[in-house]
Amino acid sequence: MKFLVVDDEKDVEMLFRQKFRKEIRSNALELEFAFSGDEAIEILRSNHPPEVVYIFSDINMPGMSGLELLEKVKTDFPQIKVSMISAYGDQHNYDKAMESGAKAFFTKPIDFEELREEINQLIHQ
Repeated sequence: MKFLVVDDEKDVEMLFRQKFRKEIRSNALELEFAFSGDEAIEILRSNHPPEVVYIFSDINMPGMSGLELLEKVKTDFPQIKVSMISAYGDQHNYDKAMESGAKAFFTKPIDFEELREEINQLIHQ
């Protein structure tokens, strides 16, 4: 099961790989990383249908924001679930994300146990 993490902060990749080491090693989870919304769209378009089943995206990124990415994914790839991650857990971003079809909304610092529960639910569906 392939997940795409979209965040302009490069150290997020190491953090996710470390926190989900066990799931990656057992091949229950495959992680791919994009550092912008445009890169995420390129990855999704590189396979037909896309291999990615779930996206975790930061909201505040240069260029295409996470909310813009969410809308584009929901239009072009409606089968892919998207959850938003933001350092700013304000009501406006939360409302906009949920109205646009986000599955969940996580605030930074990321509670990886909460995220693991979300991933495990998908893996065991």
